[in-house]
Amino acid sequence: MTLNGKRIILLGGSSGIGLATAQAAAKEGAQVVIASSRQSSLDKALATLPAGATSRALDLADEAQVRHLFETLGAFDHLVFTAGENLTLANLADTDIAQAQKFWKVRYWGAFMAAKYGSPHIRPGGSITFMSGLASHRPHAGWSVAASICAAIQGLTRALAVELAPIRVNVVSPGVVKTPMWDSMGAAERDALYRQMDTTLLVKHAGESAEIAQAYLYAMRQTYATGEILAVNGGGALI
Repeated sequence: MTLNGKRIILLGGSSGIGLATAQAAAKEGAQVVIASSRQSSLDKALATLPAGATSRALDLADEAQVRHLFETLGAFDHLVFTAGENLTLANLADTDIAQAQKFWKVRYWGAFMAAKYGSPHIRPGGSITFMSGLASHRPHAGWSVAASICAAIQGLTRALAVELAPIRVNVVSPGVVKTPMWDSMGAAERDALYRQMDTTLLVKHAGESAEIAQAYLYAMRQTYATGEILAVNGGGALI
């Protein structure tokens, strides 16, 4: 149960939790390939990774591009999917349906396509790990789209764990984590959210990307876990 020498594909690996996971895996000796939509972000991310790490720029909501990516990558051991545009929170009456549907393209269908086209290339003993979130169980007002996507990803995880066995399929479900996902909020509102976590969470701090990355490493290493939701939320599910 080691990542040393393993080849890991991280879709959404140019920032936030995806990049933190790539950095942690590379530190353990894994060969990482990161992919996202912006080459400039990938270039910055690669500067933080060791020699041997590579990147691919593509639209993860484009089926042809996702299929081509896996046709050209060759065999690998683990697939991590953390990609998704920054969600805009809104009450039901104010939700723009077209915009809401757009969020599903990458966060759900992007993950679905990654599994479809990536799974045939996963070596024996390999895994797929998606991203969900605490919103699926503890949504707030205005979180209907986010909560729906998180719940759908968890259902997809359990179904694919059965269908793709013995490939292991799991999902990490974080709480509030300091990542670019919250950039759609104003700076003052975002800082207020983090301060609230510092006082209300049982661990007394909002999550950091490096903390959540450890859950992804566990999911890849742990050869007896599949179809599982790895909750890492600072006790947010209990308050």
